Amino acid sequence: MSRQFIRAAAVASIAGLAALPMAGSAVAQDTIKVGILHSLSGTMAISETTLKDTMLFLIDGQNKKGGVLGKKLEAVVVDPASNWPLFAEKARELITKEKVAAVFGCWTSVSRKSVLPVFKELNNILFYPVQYEGEESERNVFYTGAAPNQQAIPAVDYLAKEEKVQRWVLAGTDYVYPRTTNKILEAYLKSKGVKPEDIMINYTPFGHSDWQTIVADIKKFGTAGKKTAVVSTINGDANVPFYKELGNQGISAKDIPVVAFSVGEEELAGIDTKPLLGHLAAWNYFQSIKNPQNDEFIKKWKDFTKNPKRVTNDPMEAHVIGFAMWVKAVEKAKTTDPDKVIDALPGIEAPNLTGGISKMLPNHHITKPVFIGEIKADGQFDVVWKTDGLVPGDAWSKELDGSKDLIGDWVDKKCGNWNTKTNKCGS
Repeated sequence: MSRQFIRAAAVASIAGLAALPMAGSAVAQDTIKVGILHSLSGTMAISETTLKDTMLFLIDGQNKKGGVLGKKLEAVVVDPASNWPLFAEKARELITKEKVAAVFGCWTSVSRKSVLPVFKELNNILFYPVQYEGEESERNVFYTGAAPNQQAIPAVDYLAKEEKVQRWVLAGTDYVYPRTTNKILEAYLKSKGVKPEDIMINYTPFGHSDWQTIVADIKKFGTAGKKTAVVSTINGDANVPFYKELGNQGISAKDIPVVAFSVGEEELAGIDTKPLLGHLAAWNYFQSIKNPQNDEFIKKWKDFTKNPKRVTNDPMEAHVIGFAMWVKAVEKAKTTDPDKVIDALPGIEAPNLTGGISKMLPNHHITKPVFIGEIKADGQFDVVWKTDGLVPGDAWSKELDGSKDLIGDWVDKKCGNWNTKTNKCGS
């Protein structure tokens, strides 16, 4: 009987051990994993860390509503550390190891370009929340940030009409987003009659800190007797010394206004805003916009972070919209299967925080309003201009010869670069 007892106990023990992985698998199946791919260290942490917090906030809020498809959402956070190849590695890890249903992440276009092959190969979904250069419409990517026609072009139009700008400094960080955006803007300005000698283009590396010579060149460029402005696609923490040097050399917004595409409330928080007063930013959302929905969001955000000084910004709102659209698409498809969710997303609508309803278009871009804001002493923005309604995002720029005949259409054409002249899908 002793031997039988020992044998039975051993069998029970082995059965129990064997059951453990199955139990773990069952637990995993009871949640839907959502990947968060934002830099928490390095030069882009100043902008991206808050987007990680935003996703945790949104996931927490959705779980309080009961989750999705009866399951709780589980956030899986990784840190690609402002290292562009590492973005691809971390994306692969999220998809293959963590089995996430979708990923919300990236800021710079170089990081997005790094992960594109991974999402295509593994057939997963990326929600990209930041303004970018366009010239792209991928089946596996949903672009909830601004395309050039939703930020860069309206900003230039505003400066030309309202500020009477005639000379243009296109200053950017040296990577794909600034270079492509400036290529579009240069072509657009020339189409409006601006002469080549009235356009100055400059690029600097990520994290650039010595702005003395460049700002001196900008100052000199602005002494030709024509109103001059800087259109800035400078990204990350390089913005802080750039604006400081403008102040050091006595360049005020009244003299040479700067309109920035990557400076928002988060970048202004905790820094001396004196050198920035009166300068501009073009976004699709500002925290200072007053309406009940935005007021409620700001309150909930500060309560969640337990920090009354935390601010909101445009890429945060893009994640708010994208996340709401993903939840609706999953519920519509009744599954997290990427193919079915991708097909369900076009046509999905979700409220934005500025009082409108944004819609996912067949080109995987959304409709957005455009605002020009003036920087105030408290690090917030005073809205000085806005579009009459929401602007549909163009995947391909009408200003470039190689793009003006292209559209993205993943509903009818099943193609991201359909040529409307040849009626063919590009490679």
